Amino acid sequence: MSKNRIEFNCSKQISRLYASSIAGQISLTGAWVAILAARGFSLVEIGIVETVFHITSLIFEIPSGVLADVFGRKKMLIISTIMQMTGCLVMIVSNDLWLVSLSIAFFATSYNFASGSGDALAYDSLKHVGRQKEYVKYESNQLVIYRLCEGISTLCAGFALLIGYRLAYSTSFLTGAVQFAILSSLVEVGGKEKQENRHLFDLIKNELYKCFLESLAFLKSAKKAILLMLCNSFVGAMDILLLFFLQAKLPEVGIPRMLLGVLLFVMQLGGIIGSKVILYFSKIKYKTVYVLSVMLVALGVGLEHSGIAYIMTLGGFIAALSDDALQVRTNTKLQDMFPSEQRATLISIESFTFSVIMIVLSPLAGILFSWW
Repeated sequence: MSKNRIEFNCSKQISRLYASSIAGQISLTGAWVAILAARGFSLVEIGIVETVFHITSLIFEIPSGVLADVFGRKKMLIISTIMQMTGCLVMIVSNDLWLVSLSIAFFATSYNFASGSGDALAYDSLKHVGRQKEYVKYESNQLVIYRLCEGISTLCAGFALLIGYRLAYSTSFLTGAVQFAILSSLVEVGGKEKQENRHLFDLIKNELYKCFLESLAFLKSAKKAILLMLCNSFVGAMDILLLFFLQAKLPEVGIPRMLLGVLLFVMQLGGIIGSKVILYFSKIKYKTVYVLSVMLVALGVGLEHSGIAYIMTLGGFIAALSDDALQVRTNTKLQDMFPSEQRATLISIESFTFSVIMIVLSPLAGILFSWW
């Protein structure tokens, strides 16, 4: 009886994490690059805004993971939602590059607090009932949710441009409130044992420092994990930048605003297919998957420069497919390697490497894509 109840609670926990992802990712502002371009911001300025996002991530990514491991993943997910809602409010009142950048900084912080916490809570919830082998399915489903919600959001790009950015971001604020309610019902599982009757200053001074050092010690002894993080982050950065700038480039080749969302949705479908197809190729070596992913993302970038809308869309589709296939394989390998006590911290370190790569590539890509 007790075991069945635990199993039921775990299933409910996973379902709530799925529901939270849907509420947090579906919006009318998925095509934010197209929205900024329609407001008159140049590709160079958009590249600067993207750099602000990743500089902010660089600062807060690892601390947010450590805080999640020490104080609880549920709390950090709730803070993430608050940051997202704040970012929406700032974007609504924004009228220049500075306020837009501030809004993006809040969105980056929201991403930081959620990036390691959700995956860590899901893995430890499954591990608590001996179902950790199901994590690969969870990771795949989360990527499907991400791509599908992004696809629906970008599908509404034309509508978002029609109603204006203020109303579009107002709807995102409301879905953030729904996500807040869902996250409040989660149960904390895994991480460090809660330590009662300790002074808050001592907790911050000792536990955060200890958790961070233990995470670094793990990485020092697990160089394979660092290599996996870097390889996955590089491919992911190339795919994300390609999809971002296609939002601005497709209208320039004559695509009507209402058709833009459809083409962006098609690209996201590539990610959905990739995250599911990889489940059927578990016996293929990781190196083979990685080489194929790099080649396909490079092909996608090449097709973007064709200047033909549907070929450019095909390039985005191929890049998203290969990126998500690699993401599922990489994240599953890393989760199996990470100790529970530092899981969120180590996931945050992976996101940290992604931000470092994006800080370098974002402004360069903005200049490069503005030339072509």
